[in-house]
Amino acid sequence: MPLQLNQEETVTQADDRGFFEEKVIGLLDQLFGAAMRLVKNREDAEDLVAEAVTKAWASRRSLKDTENFRPWIFRILTNTFISDCRKRAVRPQTETLSENPSDAETAFSLFEELHQPFLLWWGNPEKEFLNKLLREDLAKAVDALPDLFRIVVVLSDLEGFSYQEMAGILKVPVGTVRSRLARGRGLLQKALWRHAKEAGLIKESKKSSERFYEKDKNDRL
Repeated sequence: MPLQLNQEETVTQADDRGFFEEKVIGLLDQLFGAAMRLVKNREDAEDLVAEAVTKAWASRRSLKDTENFRPWIFRILTNTFISDCRKRAVRPQTETLSENPSDAETAFSLFEELHQPFLLWWGNPEKEFLNKLLREDLAKAVDALPDLFRIVVVLSDLEGFSYQEMAGILKVPVGTVRSRLARGRGLLQKALWRHAKEAGLIKESKKSSERFYEKDKNDRL
């Protein structure tokens, strides 16, 4: 994706441009991957990345520490997505559900190894079925999450940002990040479990089924 950065440059700005282009080129795949998860189609993802890169170049002087380039440009990407939603009068989707963190963070996480082509867990029925789910099934489940939760899932589990970095990117408290991530993972876990069951990928025991659906019922209360 060519960078269209039409600026009058001094010698110093030219140096900045070289650094900027090097950093952006190194992150383009990650930026595009995150954009695809946010907007869900290639054309809009390309537009989102292009707009974010243009904004980043225009505001490059706001980057105080070059070591923070990655979270800085991802913050611009995320804010651009949210801003575009508002311009279209479509606020990021929310759910009328509590954001209180559950035990999802201390229980097994569906995303501990999401960066790998396949998830290689074992040890109980919930983990075993993940071996049979391809990445595109996970991608579809992520795409179906409400925007509010999908953003933090993408930033944390696909891009590897810490709670503190995500709080800086989204300009919200760390506690809010933790609760949204726990909720997003919980919704994703349920979606993947149902998909695996409907596809005949797992045969759960009666006890496991009762435990899962009891948890699902409680989460809806």
